Amino acid sequence: MKNYHRLDEIQADLKLQKISCQQLVDHYLQNIKSQKHLNAFLEVYEEEARERAKAIDLKLKHNQAGKLAGLIFGIKDLICYKHHQVSGSSNILDGFESQITATAVQRLLDEDAIVIGRQNCDEFGMGSSNENSAFGNVKNASAPDRVPGGSSGGSAVAVQADMCQVSLGTDTGGSVRQPAAFTGVVGLKPTYSRISRWGLLAYASSFDTIGVFSKSIHDNEKVLETIAGQDPMDATSSSQPIPSSTKESKAKYKVAYLTEALESDAVQGEIKEQLSNTLSKLSSEGHVVEKVHFPLLDYVLPTYYILTTAEASTNLSRYDGVHYGHRSEETTDLESMYKLSRTEGFGEEVRRRILLGTFVLSADYYDAYFTKAQKTRKLIKEATERILLEFDFIIIPTTPTTAFKLGQHHNNPLEMYMADLFTVQASVTGIPAISLPLGKDANNLSIGLQIMSRAFDETKLFAFSKHLLNEE
Repeated sequence: MKNYHRLDEIQADLKLQKISCQQLVDHYLQNIKSQKHLNAFLEVYEEEARERAKAIDLKLKHNQAGKLAGLIFGIKDLICYKHHQVSGSSNILDGFESQITATAVQRLLDEDAIVIGRQNCDEFGMGSSNENSAFGNVKNASAPDRVPGGSSGGSAVAVQADMCQVSLGTDTGGSVRQPAAFTGVVGLKPTYSRISRWGLLAYASSFDTIGVFSKSIHDNEKVLETIAGQDPMDATSSSQPIPSSTKESKAKYKVAYLTEALESDAVQGEIKEQLSNTLSKLSSEGHVVEKVHFPLLDYVLPTYYILTTAEASTNLSRYDGVHYGHRSEETTDLESMYKLSRTEGFGEEVRRRILLGTFVLSADYYDAYFTKAQKTRKLIKEATERILLEFDFIIIPTTPTTAFKLGQHHNNPLEMYMADLFTVQASVTGIPAISLPLGKDANNLSIGLQIMSRAFDETKLFAFSKHLLNEE
């Protein structure tokens, strides 16, 4: 079976009875099995997916199928699916069965999409390489000695290696866009609140966003259109109108690029070259392309890490060995149960971030760190929005480098955090951002281009992205 690029290609063949949903599921299951060494999936819903495919084929026969019939998708191991395990790729929740289904998952199922399995990730979404999972590293399909990016590495690789058509990941500071760049797929972080967080294991609640991996802009748009919208189970979900599919716009846009990003010594030369070529092409087509200074860029990353570790410290306090999850067998009293259960259950990176967050929230340091970071976040948001009042889009690299080698930054957390240098701006401000595959470097590793737009302006973002990728 061919590697389908878009859902409408799948649905056209389903209509002509060239394929069936059952054959599609078998195709993806075979790909998952043959590429097991990539460690993208923690659990495969083999029989369930086959049974559901059989039922949807019957619906198709009677013209009763939903609009996403034929879409096979996977879910990151931070997203709940009732009566199925969800662990956050952590030992502290190993074996825990979810009691609810995330709203985003349910809305896809309601339109007859088929969920095929649970995908590996950095523990509780904390990482930029997918080397922090309690269940082993995920490997990049195009270069198995390289990382796939994180934290949604398994979800990205599943789409990259044709193990499913689409994946739902999560993006707190770049965890969809960065792995999308490293694996050469499309990765969207929508506007914060655009998609309900009901059924998403919390890392940093004011940043966490469910995002979408796909092979095409078209499929990403279709999925967002389906899962977006207000949810009574999530008070933070937005009531803004749901975006609808649009044809490619022929409008001329105003595009800004940040000189601090394009001229930074931290950015790989080939990424700079690809970005410059793209900007030149846009300019030659009649779009307005101008450089903009963003002096606050140096403050975005520390602001992000201070605030997210603080929120993580609070959110992860629920995993204490009392109500559910891992409980140490070596406990002698209540205090030792807390300490040992959390020490044994959490990995090194999660423990580091909990400790950092607890520190910045402590009485002696709250104003010095947390309060200042909140004020800085407001300044970054206002400065970004001022640019987007004048321009339609901001273009910067998704990542400073292409995929680095497994273990390369493992012993230096600061080097690892720098991988998020360009993705955290959209997370701190809550605006939508998308990573597009735009060429490869000399080692045949994918280069990602990131586009940011105004809040709730995903429709325009998709139209511009289609133009850049020549996708009708």
